[in-house]
Amino acid sequence: MKLNKIILYDEPTVPEIEITHQKKFLESIFGLEIEIRDNFFQNLQDEECRNIASKRVFELKKPFQQHDPTQDEIEIERSNKDMTENDEVFLYDGYELEQIVAESIKEQNLDTLHIIFTNKLTATFSEEDFRYHARALIGTNPTIISTTGIIEAPAKPKQYYMELIGDFSEERIKEIKEKYKGQFLEYHDNRLGKIVEGYLLQAIFYVETGNAFCDNKDCRLFNAHWQKDLFESQLKNPQLCEKHSKELEKLLSTNR
Repeated sequence: MKLNKIILYDEPTVPEIEITHQKKFLESIFGLEIEIRDNFFQNLQDEECRNIASKRVFELKKPFQQHDPTQDEIEIERSNKDMTENDEVFLYDGYELEQIVAESIKEQNLDTLHIIFTNKLTATFSEEDFRYHARALIGTNPTIISTTGIIEAPAKPKQYYMELIGDFSEERIKEIKEKYKGQFLEYHDNRLGKIVEGYLLQAIFYVETGNAFCDNKDCRLFNAHWQKDLFESQLKNPQLCEKHSKELEKLLSTNR
């Protein structure tokens, strides 16, 4: 393997990540040194908060445009508040945010992977349909894993959206969410810890092989666009497919 060490940056507003469990999970598979650090986005200075707020996305159908943040927006970055289903969710350009992180990390060693957990919702602009799409994983080094992205990026059941057509009132949304409860992730969902394992594997495979994803729904590297597929690959069948199991074995053999 190219990597000798992985540093995990916690997101304390989402304890369901189970950061200590993730450390043990990675150690058990890769046998690497795994370090846990505090949240990357805490205790920021004014200029750092301003820089992060400037990466928010307001035009979904336009490539990234630098934003001039208000003082209120800067204060929101400073607070790094908990996210719930009732909060307004802000969208950030994932690659712009990753660049800020990269410039702030002093230990830029090729054999160390930095993985930043955050409740900020990351997105990337697609040239295929010329619009932004929410992402759970910004795969590079440093890697960003958005806990809000895990919840919001994969779509809920089709029927969920069909039943909301024509009535997006708070009462109706609450009613439909209750009807389909369990079929999609919610904020502070106890299933997050297990699902995060899969995203960690994707992050490591990306750095090691240049490809984070698998087309096989029975593989933890499957890039799920629907919540049901996320549950299938990460909860019901939490393992690598035969192809990627062999690839993992090949990666690990270089460390022996």
